[in-house]
Amino acid sequence: MNKISTGQALFLRSLKRRRITVRIARAAILILFLLLWEVSADAGLIDSFIFSSPSKICMCFREMVMDRSIFLHIWVTLYETIASFLLVTLVSILTAVLLWCSRRLSEILEPYMVVLNSLPKSALAPLLIVWLGATPTTIIVAGMSVALFGSIMNLYTSFTTVDQEKIKLIYTLHGNRRHALTKVVLPGSIPSIISNMKVNIGLCLVGVVIGEFLAARNGLGYLIIYSSQVLS
Repeated sequence: MNKISTGQALFLRSLKRRRITVRIARAAILILFLLLWEVSADAGLIDSFIFSSPSKICMCFREMVMDRSIFLHIWVTLYETIASFLLVTLVSILTAVLLWCSRRLSEILEPYMVVLNSLPKSALAPLLIVWLGATPTTIIVAGMSVALFGSIMNLYTSFTTVDQEKIKLIYTLHGNRRHALTKVVLPGSIPSIISNMKVNIGLCLVGVVIGEFLAARNGLGYLIIYSSQVLS
């Protein structure tokens, strides 16, 4: 086995200490926030009836765990979020590829994509419920609508900004557009695809919860609305 030098060992130890420091700082911030919240609620600095407190939240969560009602809501929201996320990922990649393959089509659809991406997504949810009905499919579509158009635009921009010299090299070696796509464009856009996926999972969750606010009998969004109505 290769022995590491003294400098490398010092660097690895400093890197390890830095990671530990970051984790401790993150935990300390969370603990401090929860303590301040609890103390403020107990001292009457904030209205515990409106803002609740960590201890009351823990008790409520414990009760829902005991009667198993929380698991149904978590499962419904998780299923709808994962389904919308996977569909957004698939549809956005396929659409971005289609736009990259046809420059004329991309020029035609670009203003529509911009308009659709700029629409307030919360305003689309009631329309989707009217069009599709109050079903889990509608909530999945609502989750998709939050992330889809922005994801398509970001991926298409990534596809068009890959190294053009590499694409020219493919054509020089008698390759075609399919070779350029599979050998250069898609591999070169993997960081952008992964970055979009990180953003889309959160956006899909937001869209799903918005849909559950309006048309659901189960899920975390329904639970939030129900709890806000009964203030419990």
